[in-house]
Amino acid sequence: MKKLLIVLSVIFVHSAFSQITLKEGDAAPDFSLQSDEGKIIKLSDYRDKQAVVLYFYPKDFTSGCTKQACNFRDNISPIQDQNAVVLGVSVDNAESHKRFKAEYNLNYTLLADTTKEVAGTYSGLNQYGSANRVTFIIDKSGIIKKIYPNVNVNENYAEIIEY
Repeated sequence: MKKLLIVLSVIFVHSAFSQITLKEGDAAPDFSLQSDEGKIIKLSDYRDKQAVVLYFYPKDFTSGCTKQACNFRDNISPIQDQNAVVLGVSVDNAESHKRFKAEYNLNYTLLADTTKEVAGTYSGLNQYGSANRVTFIIDKSGIIKKIYPNVNVNENYAEIIEY
């Protein structure tokens, strides 16, 4: 029994601190997630149409996540000028995203990854089971062009614009 508990503990710790396995140049795995408006959004909806700035963040209404979200809001025009869309993803539910978006007047879509599968694939999960703060630039053909791990919430939007 003790060995089983140790094995389960190791599995839990490994999954709780999972890391990014995707690399620049990889095809971005498709997903379907519910938006803050209740619609199902697929990454493939943007294929051959727009590039995607896909950013993962831990939790709605926390100070760092709010700062990052508002920085994208305030600086979205240069991103849109590059024919790109911003999608924010956390493990919060769509109702939380709806309130977060309304409170901070966010002008882009937030996606709810309540099963944690997409965050687990893209950003990895932190010790609290939330998404790690990671941003991906995905081109119109669905290829990951740039990954920003360990994002600084005060600088991430500028890195995206400079890219």
